[in-house]
Amino acid sequence: MTDDRGLDLEIDEAGGVARNRDAVVSRVRTQAGEIARELAVLTGGDYGRETFDTDSGSWTLAYEAGDVQYLRYEPRSGSETYVVSSKQPPEPAALDDAMDDYEAFVAAYNEHVASFEGLFTDVPDEFPEVASTAALAAERDRIVERIREVADAMASELHRYDGEYGTYATTVTGTRWELKWDGDVASYLRVGGSDGTYLLSQYGPPSAPDVRRLVGDVGAFVEAFNEHVESVEADLSTVSFDELQPDQ
Repeated sequence: MTDDRGLDLEIDEAGGVARNRDAVVSRVRTQAGEIARELAVLTGGDYGRETFDTDSGSWTLAYEAGDVQYLRYEPRSGSETYVVSSKQPPEPAALDDAMDDYEAFVAAYNEHVASFEGLFTDVPDEFPEVASTAALAAERDRIVERIREVADAMASELHRYDGEYGTYATTVTGTRWELKWDGDVASYLRVGGSDGTYLLSQYGPPSAPDVRRLVGDVGAFVEAFNEHVESVEADLSTVSFDELQPDQ
């Protein structure tokens, strides 16, 4: 009812429409969540996105961690509608139009799942025996252990005359070999610089091919070390005790 100036008009309450809209969205979200979890099982991932075509448009379901990110309806003509989303709810009229096609969306999903039936028919479930690397690894470990013994012996000598810890490096056949010692133990033996191969380390043995490639030069590395020790001894032998006495 209104007066002459058009005031005191009755206003229709929109709360009922909004509640109906929210109830529909809630039911759709629940079922879309079930579809999302089934798709995650089917695809083997926690997140993804699938689009299902119907006669009237297409539906895109995006999901992550077993929950719906959004369910979007795109009609053949007209604007898209986010039936389910993390943002604002859809307009009631747009939701009503989308729900006219919702049953077709579920049917399209069911057809999608059914299309995988028989996928693994005639797929073999027996496979060749896997070859064991146990013998190869054991031989690798035996050789690495022998290298460890030699490297520890070198570390002990270096510790004796060159300090508690340090590194000894030389070049073998054009490649840098570096031994780091800590006390009487070799911390690592690295071949090829900072990005090279660790023949010895605290993390584990190198690969068998790397051991096979480098083991032939271990002897040359030891020989270079021995020559280094001999040169140091020769230098020390030329020092006279008298030269070390303070001037009188």
